[in-house]
Amino acid sequence: MEVSESFGGYSVGLDESYRPLPSVYLAFLSIWFVSACSWAVNTWKNRHFQEQTNSLQWTLASVPLIKALQLALSFIFWYSCFNLQICSVWMSFGVYVTGVLFQTASFVSFLLISHGYCIMCERLSVPERRITAALGCVFYLTLVGYRASVPYFAVLLLLNYFISFYVIFHHISKNLLLLREQLSFIEDEEVHAMHDAVYTKYMMFKKFQGAMQIVAVAETMIYLNVVDSPDKYWLRLLVREWAQFCIFVYIGWTFRSQELVPRFSFIPTLKPNLEIWLPPVYSILEMDATAFKDFSSHEWHIGVPSSLSCNQRFDDSVLVVIQHPHAHRPTSAPPSSPTDPSSDSCPNKNGG
Repeated sequence: MEVSESFGGYSVGLDESYRPLPSVYLAFLSIWFVSACSWAVNTWKNRHFQEQTNSLQWTLASVPLIKALQLALSFIFWYSCFNLQICSVWMSFGVYVTGVLFQTASFVSFLLISHGYCIMCERLSVPERRITAALGCVFYLTLVGYRASVPYFAVLLLLNYFISFYVIFHHISKNLLLLREQLSFIEDEEVHAMHDAVYTKYMMFKKFQGAMQIVAVAETMIYLNVVDSPDKYWLRLLVREWAQFCIFVYIGWTFRSQELVPRFSFIPTLKPNLEIWLPPVYSILEMDATAFKDFSSHEWHIGVPSSLSCNQRFDDSVLVVIQHPHAHRPTSAPPSSPTDPSSDSCPNKNGG
């Protein structure tokens, strides 16, 4: 192959089997760009339905945007090679970097979903965030070394894939077990107020588990295919890009921003360190001032709004009394007074 230097790149002779690549990249650029815009618009339109899950949607929105950028740079690189006879080194470097970023962002998103971010809890704990960040950084570095053909990095990348998939499937199984226990509790106690919300989360994780099994198989097949022949390369590229797009469309549709079932957003700030975590189901009772005057029960919690607007007074705030439908009297703890600050809660955020 003859290579002659030119301004801003290199004029090269290319194999004709690569000629379909600009068309393939342009087609998938259009598809991913439309998908990214649709995702962003849908997330913005439905931002008022579920504030917690909406944060997850914006996090996932970075994946199709990075992919669209990678495809745009790939199209420009191959188009300039065949039509302008100039292959920019900087453009190829941009394709390389965005490709690594896309795969890293994808796996970090998978880790966040597997942890139950914005589904089982509002935010991850500090150890969970550190583990996710560490896995993301190591995955990025090993992928860079593998793409640069650094010795032994293929083994390191394989090890990193194994650890990442183990963490993902471990947390998915843990969340599924927890949700099954919650569903059993709801059915046994005949309290169905949270059934739809818990069942929706359970089906989300079941679908995500199936999608991640397909991802694991697809990634294995990609890295086992070490054929470097340019013959039919565009066809292999077409199959790979379609597989990636279908997987992300499935995951994106499962976790899309939408008006979910009632009480879906009743989640703790952090995951409790309990083997069995019961769903936050409450029954609500109204009482007048006379009945409330002599009220005293350890099973009930009294709450008022924790923050008021500028034009609102405490005299206008609403007092709400809530009770877990199957609360049991503790044997060792003394009964709490209705005015005890330790028993106050804010049910108009979590239980109202």
